[in-house]
Amino acid sequence: MLKSIIILGKKTDKEGKCMIIRDVKREDSRQICEIYNYYIENTAISFEETAVTQANMEKRIDSIISSFPWLVADLDGEILGYAYASKWKERIAYRYSVELSIYIKSNILGQGIGTRLYGELIDRLRKKNIHSMVGGIAIPNIGSQKIHEKFGFEKVAHFKEVGFKVDTWIDVEYWQLILE
Repeated sequence: MLKSIIILGKKTDKEGKCMIIRDVKREDSRQICEIYNYYIENTAISFEETAVTQANMEKRIDSIISSFPWLVADLDGEILGYAYASKWKERIAYRYSVELSIYIKSNILGQGIGTRLYGELIDRLRKKNIHSMVGGIAIPNIGSQKIHEKFGFEKVAHFKEVGFKVDTWIDVEYWQLILE
C-alpha cells in the first residue's frame, strides 16, 4: 500500500528522472535482494553469509511493514537503496524502541540517497511515537558512522570481535537517537 510519495529535488539525472522516496512494494524484493546480496557476498557489513532469495525477502518485507515503515529510493522504477525500522527486542517493554537498517547500491554511495531515506524514515517514526532508535554498524564502515552522526545519533556501545566473517573478527558499534 503506497502511503505517500516525496519528490526529492528536481532532476536527478541527465534524462530528467526524479527520485522519489516511497513505501516498499513486494515487487521491489528482487531489486532489494540485488542490493543486499552484494553486501552479504562482498563485505562484512551484513553478518549474513548466504544470499537471500526473493521469496525470503518478500517474507521479511511483509513482516516489517505490518508494524513499521520500509522505504525505497526509486528512480523511475530502479531501486537505488532502502531503509526500514524493525523491533529492537521482542519483550513488550521495548515497544517504543526500534533498530534501523539502510542499504544503498554499492556503486552510488555518497550521493545523498541514504540521507534522504533516513530523514524520511526518522520523520515517520516520530509520528509513530517511537522514543529510541538504534543502528548497529559493523566496523569499519565510515559511511554508516557519518550518516548516524549527521542525524544526531550518539555512539553508545562498541563490542569487540562479536562477528566473524571473511576470515576476520568484526567489531560492532551501536548508535542511538532518543526522540523528544
